[in-house]
Amino acid sequence: MDLPIVVGVDGSEPSLRAADWAADEAALRGAPLRLVYASLWERYEGESLAADFGKPAEQVTAEDIVRTAAQRLRLRRPDVDVSTDVLPEEPEYALVREGRNASALVLGTRGRSGLLEVLLGSVGLTVAAHADCPVIVLRGGDDNQGRATAHGRVVVGVGETGPGSAALRFAVQEARLRRATLDAVRAWRCPAHETTDHPLLVGEPARLHEQQAVEALEQALKDAPADVELRGRTEEGPARRVLLAASHEADLLVVGARRDQGHLGLQLGRVAHAVLHHAACAVAVVPERV
Repeated sequence: MDLPIVVGVDGSEPSLRAADWAADEAALRGAPLRLVYASLWERYEGESLAADFGKPAEQVTAEDIVRTAAQRLRLRRPDVDVSTDVLPEEPEYALVREGRNASALVLGTRGRSGLLEVLLGSVGLTVAAHADCPVIVLRGGDDNQGRATAHGRVVVGVGETGPGSAALRFAVQEARLRRATLDAVRAWRCPAHETTDHPLLVGEPARLHEQQAVEALEQALKDAPADVELRGRTEEGPARRVLLAASHEADLLVVGARRDQGHLGLQLGRVAHAVLHHAACAVAVVPERV
Protein backbone atom coordinates (compact mmCIF):
# COMPACT_ATOMS: atom_id res chain seq x y z
CA MET A 1 0.00 0.00 0.00
CA ASP A 2 1.31 3.44 -0.92
CA LEU A 3 2.11 5.69 2.02
CA PRO A 4 -0.14 8.76 2.09
CA ILE A 5 0.80 12.38 1.76
CA VAL A 6 -0.20 14.09 5.00
CA VAL A 7 -1.19 17.76 5.09
CA GLY A 8 -1.81 19.81 8.19
CA VAL A 9 -4.95 21.96 7.98
CA ASP A 10 -6.38 24.52 10.39
CA GLY A 11 -8.82 26.47 8.21
CA SER A 12 -6.39 29.32 7.45
CA GLU A 13 -5.78 30.38 3.87
CA PRO A 14 -2.13 29.23 3.97
CA SER A 15 -3.18 25.76 5.13
CA LEU A 16 -5.83 25.54 2.39
CA ARG A 17 -3.23 26.48 -0.22
CA ALA A 18 -1.01 23.76 1.22
CA ALA A 19 -3.89 21.29 0.98
CA ASP A 20 -4.43 22.20 -2.68
CA TRP A 21 -0.73 21.68 -3.33
CA ALA A 22 -0.77 18.36 -1.47
CA ALA A 23 -3.74 17.16 -3.54
CA ASP A 24 -1.87 17.94 -6.74
CA GLU A 25 1.19 16.15 -5.38
CA ALA A 26 -0.89 13.11 -4.41
CA ALA A 27 -2.36 13.00 -7.93
CA LEU A 28 1.13 13.09 -9.44
CA ARG A 29 2.25 10.21 -7.22
CA GLY A 30 -0.97 8.21 -7.33
CA ALA A 31 -0.94 8.31 -3.53
CA PRO A 32 -3.73 8.77 -0.98
CA LEU A 33 -4.06 12.09 0.85
CA ARG A 34 -4.63 12.44 4.59
CA LEU A 35 -5.87 15.72 6.11
CA VAL A 36 -4.94 16.20 9.75
CA TYR A 37 -6.21 18.88 12.12
CA ALA A 38 -4.46 19.12 15.49
CA SER A 39 -7.15 20.63 17.72
CA LEU A 40 -4.77 22.56 19.95
CA TRP A 41 -3.81 24.83 17.02
CA GLU A 42 -4.88 28.47 17.47
CA ARG A 43 -8.25 29.37 15.94
CA TYR A 44 -7.61 30.25 12.32
CA GLU A 45 -7.43 33.92 11.35
CA GLY A 46 -9.12 33.70 7.95
CA GLU A 47 -12.86 34.13 7.43
CA SER A 48 -13.36 32.10 4.28
CA LEU A 49 -14.71 28.97 5.95
CA ALA A 50 -16.87 30.91 8.41
CA ALA A 51 -18.49 32.68 5.48
CA ASP A 52 -19.20 29.31 3.85
CA PHE A 53 -21.00 28.12 6.98
CA GLY A 54 -22.89 31.38 7.51
CA LYS A 55 -21.84 31.53 11.16
CA PRO A 56 -19.26 33.45 13.26
CA ALA A 57 -15.69 32.21 13.03
CA GLU A 58 -15.62 31.08 16.68
CA GLN A 59 -18.41 28.58 15.95
CA VAL A 60 -16.54 26.82 13.20
CA THR A 61 -15.37 23.49 14.63
CA ALA A 62 -12.44 21.31 13.76
CA GLU A 63 -14.82 18.83 12.14
CA ASP A 64 -16.26 21.61 9.96
CA ILE A 65 -12.75 22.56 8.88
CA VAL A 66 -11.57 19.12 7.84
CA ARG A 67 -14.89 18.22 6.22
CA THR A 68 -14.96 21.39 4.13
CA ALA A 69 -11.29 21.06 3.20
CA ALA A 70 -11.87 17.45 2.13
CA GLN A 71 -14.86 18.47 -0.02
CA ARG A 72 -12.75 21.17 -1.63
CA LEU A 73 -9.99 18.68 -2.47
CA ARG A 74 -12.34 16.02 -3.80
CA LEU A 75 -13.72 18.56 -6.22
CA ARG A 76 -10.20 19.61 -7.18
CA ARG A 77 -8.81 16.08 -7.52
CA PRO A 78 -11.63 13.49 -7.69
CA ASP A 79 -9.08 10.78 -8.50
CA VAL A 80 -7.32 11.17 -5.12
CA ASP A 81 -8.42 9.13 -2.10
CA VAL A 82 -8.89 11.70 0.70
CA SER A 83 -9.22 10.85 4.40
CA THR A 84 -9.38 13.11 7.45
CA ASP A 85 -8.61 13.04 11.15
CA VAL A 86 -8.88 15.43 14.11
CA LEU A 87 -6.21 14.87 16.75
CA PRO A 88 -6.56 16.37 20.27
CA GLU A 89 -2.90 17.25 20.76
CA GLU A 90 -0.22 19.79 19.90
CA PRO A 91 0.36 19.98 16.14
CA GLU A 92 4.14 19.62 16.38
CA TYR A 93 3.89 16.20 18.03
CA ALA A 94 0.90 15.06 15.99
CA LEU A 95 2.48 15.87 12.63
CA VAL A 96 5.90 14.46 13.46
CA ARG A 97 4.20 11.22 14.49
CA GLU A 98 2.06 11.22 11.34
CA GLY A 99 5.24 11.58 9.30
CA ARG A 100 6.45 8.16 10.44
CA ASN A 101 3.88 6.58 8.13
CA ALA A 102 3.80 9.16 5.33
CA SER A 103 5.62 9.64 2.08
CA ALA A 104 5.68 13.40 2.76
CA LEU A 105 4.23 16.05 5.06
CA VAL A 106 2.87 19.27 3.57
CA LEU A 107 2.43 22.48 5.57
CA GLY A 108 1.60 26.11 4.92
CA THR A 109 3.08 29.20 6.50
CA ARG A 110 0.96 31.16 8.93
CA GLY A 111 0.83 34.70 10.29
CA ARG A 112 -1.45 37.51 11.44
CA SER A 113 -0.11 40.09 9.01
CA GLY A 114 1.49 40.33 5.61
CA LEU A 115 4.89 40.73 7.25
CA LEU A 116 4.56 37.75 9.58
CA GLU A 117 3.08 35.50 6.92
CA VAL A 118 6.33 35.47 4.95
CA LEU A 119 8.02 33.80 7.93
CA LEU A 120 7.57 30.21 8.97
CA GLY A 121 6.02 29.59 12.36
CA SER A 122 7.28 27.39 15.17
CA VAL A 123 5.11 24.44 14.12
CA GLY A 124 6.65 24.31 10.65
CA LEU A 125 10.19 24.67 11.96
CA THR A 126 9.73 21.95 14.57
CA VAL A 127 8.15 19.52 12.12
CA ALA A 128 10.79 20.18 9.43
CA ALA A 129 13.52 19.65 12.02
CA HIS A 130 12.24 16.35 13.42
CA ALA A 131 10.08 14.54 10.84
CA ASP A 132 11.23 11.19 9.49
CA CYS A 133 9.89 11.95 6.01
CA PRO A 134 10.31 14.90 3.62
CA VAL A 135 8.49 18.03 4.77
CA ILE A 136 7.19 20.35 2.06
CA VAL A 137 6.39 23.89 3.15
CA LEU A 138 4.32 26.22 0.97
CA ARG A 139 5.71 29.70 1.33
CA GLY A 140 3.32 32.55 2.20
CA GLY A 141 3.48 34.12 -1.25
CA ASP A 142 3.64 30.85 -3.17
CA ASP A 143 0.48 30.31 -5.19
CA ASN A 144 1.54 27.82 -7.86
CA GLN A 145 -0.21 25.05 -5.84
CA GLY A 146 1.90 22.26 -7.23
CA ARG A 147 1.19 22.88 -10.89
CA ALA A 148 3.95 21.13 -12.80
CA THR A 149 4.05 23.71 -15.59
CA ALA A 150 4.52 26.90 -13.56
CA HIS A 151 8.29 26.97 -14.19
CA GLY A 152 9.05 23.39 -15.18
CA ARG A 153 12.02 23.42 -12.83
CA VAL A 154 13.04 21.70 -9.60
CA VAL A 155 16.16 22.93 -7.79
CA VAL A 156 18.19 20.83 -5.36
CA GLY A 157 21.05 22.04 -3.22
CA VAL A 158 23.97 19.61 -3.38
CA GLY A 159 25.87 19.55 -0.10
CA GLU A 160 28.40 17.20 1.46
CA THR A 161 26.36 13.99 1.47
CA GLY A 162 27.62 12.74 -1.90
CA PRO A 163 25.87 10.43 -4.39
CA GLY A 164 23.78 8.76 -1.67
CA SER A 165 21.94 11.98 -0.85
CA ALA A 166 18.30 11.45 0.10
CA ALA A 167 17.58 15.04 -0.95
CA LEU A 168 18.94 14.37 -4.43
CA ARG A 169 16.89 11.17 -4.77
CA PHE A 170 13.76 13.04 -3.70
CA ALA A 171 14.48 15.86 -6.16
CA VAL A 172 14.97 13.38 -9.00
CA GLN A 173 11.61 11.78 -8.18
CA GLU A 174 9.86 15.16 -8.10
CA ALA A 175 11.41 16.25 -11.41
CA ARG A 176 10.40 12.96 -13.01
CA LEU A 177 6.80 13.21 -11.77
CA ARG A 178 6.51 16.79 -12.98
CA ARG A 179 8.43 16.18 -16.21
CA ALA A 180 10.53 19.12 -15.11
CA THR A 181 14.17 20.04 -15.47
CA LEU A 182 16.27 19.32 -12.38
CA ASP A 183 18.88 21.93 -11.51
CA ALA A 184 21.50 20.58 -9.11
CA VAL A 185 23.33 23.51 -7.53
CA ARG A 186 26.55 23.41 -5.55
CA ALA A 187 27.64 26.65 -3.87
CA TRP A 188 31.28 27.30 -3.07
CA ARG A 189 33.30 29.98 -1.31
CA CYS A 190 36.92 30.90 -0.89
CA PRO A 191 37.37 31.32 2.88
CA ALA A 192 38.41 34.82 3.87
CA HIS A 193 41.36 33.56 5.92
CA GLU A 194 42.90 31.83 2.92
CA THR A 195 45.17 34.12 0.94
CA THR A 196 47.54 33.72 -1.93
CA ASP A 197 50.30 33.21 0.66
CA HIS A 198 48.88 29.76 1.44
CA PRO A 199 51.27 27.17 -0.10
CA LEU A 200 48.43 25.30 -1.84
CA LEU A 201 46.69 28.41 -3.11
CA VAL A 202 49.48 30.49 -4.58
CA GLY A 203 48.11 32.54 -7.46
CA GLU A 204 44.69 30.89 -7.78
CA PRO A 205 42.92 30.49 -4.44
CA ALA A 206 39.41 30.82 -5.85
CA ARG A 207 40.00 28.51 -8.77
CA LEU A 208 41.00 25.65 -6.47
CA HIS A 209 37.79 25.95 -4.45
CA GLU A 210 35.71 26.17 -7.61
CA GLN A 211 37.36 23.04 -9.00
CA GLN A 212 36.69 21.19 -5.77
CA ALA A 213 33.01 22.19 -6.02
CA VAL A 214 32.84 20.97 -9.63
CA GLU A 215 34.35 17.63 -8.67
CA ALA A 216 32.02 17.23 -5.69
CA LEU A 217 29.01 17.98 -7.89
CA GLU A 218 30.12 15.50 -10.54
CA GLN A 219 30.58 12.83 -7.89
CA ALA A 220 27.13 13.48 -6.44
CA LEU A 221 25.48 13.26 -9.87
CA LYS A 222 27.43 10.30 -11.24
CA ASP A 223 24.54 7.86 -10.80
CA ALA A 224 21.74 10.22 -11.83
CA PRO A 225 19.09 8.52 -14.01
CA ALA A 226 19.02 9.27 -17.71
CA ASP A 227 15.25 9.83 -17.86
CA VAL A 228 15.45 13.20 -16.05
CA GLU A 229 16.77 16.35 -17.71
CA LEU A 230 19.56 17.29 -15.33
CA ARG A 231 21.62 20.47 -15.23
CA GLY A 232 24.45 20.73 -12.74
CA ARG A 233 26.11 24.03 -11.92
CA THR A 234 28.37 25.57 -9.33
CA GLU A 235 28.10 29.14 -8.10
CA GLU A 236 30.28 31.21 -5.84
CA GLY A 237 28.64 32.54 -2.71
CA PRO A 238 26.94 31.42 0.51
CA ALA A 239 24.64 28.45 -0.11
CA ARG A 240 21.71 30.34 1.44
CA ARG A 241 22.03 33.22 -1.02
CA VAL A 242 22.62 30.98 -4.03
CA LEU A 243 19.58 28.77 -3.34
CA LEU A 244 17.28 31.67 -2.49
CA ALA A 245 18.15 33.29 -5.83
CA ALA A 246 17.46 30.01 -7.64
CA SER A 247 14.06 29.66 -5.91
CA HIS A 248 12.63 32.58 -7.90
CA GLU A 249 12.48 30.45 -11.04
CA ALA A 250 11.59 27.09 -9.49
CA ASP A 251 8.44 25.16 -8.61
CA LEU A 252 10.19 23.37 -5.76
CA LEU A 253 13.46 23.86 -3.89
CA VAL A 254 14.87 20.72 -2.23
CA VAL A 255 17.43 20.80 0.57
CA GLY A 256 18.76 18.15 2.91
CA ALA A 257 18.76 18.31 6.73
CA ARG A 258 21.24 16.14 8.59
CA ARG A 259 19.68 13.96 11.29
CA ASP A 260 21.88 12.85 14.18
CA GLN A 261 19.99 10.22 16.16
CA GLY A 262 21.80 11.21 19.35
CA HIS A 263 20.86 14.89 19.08
CA LEU A 264 17.54 16.09 20.53
CA GLY A 265 17.48 19.73 19.42
CA LEU A 266 16.36 21.27 16.13
CA GLN A 267 18.20 19.60 13.27
CA LEU A 268 17.86 21.89 10.29
CA GLY A 269 21.09 23.72 9.65
CA ARG A 270 21.45 27.34 8.56
CA VAL A 271 20.73 26.73 4.88
CA ALA A 272 17.45 24.85 5.45
CA HIS A 273 16.40 27.37 8.08
CA ALA A 274 17.02 30.30 5.71
CA VAL A 275 15.19 28.86 2.71
CA LEU A 276 12.21 27.83 4.82
CA HIS A 277 11.83 31.45 5.89
CA HIS A 278 12.63 33.27 2.66
CA ALA A 279 12.38 31.08 -0.47
CA ALA A 280 10.17 32.27 -3.34
CA CYS A 281 8.74 28.78 -3.98
CA ALA A 282 7.73 25.66 -2.08
CA VAL A 283 10.57 24.12 -0.06
CA ALA A 284 11.13 20.42 0.62
CA VAL A 285 13.34 19.53 3.58
CA VAL A 286 14.56 15.95 3.28
CA PRO A 287 16.14 14.10 6.23
CA GLU A 288 19.73 12.99 5.66
CA ARG A 289 20.78 10.27 8.12
CA VAL A 290 24.31 10.46 9.52
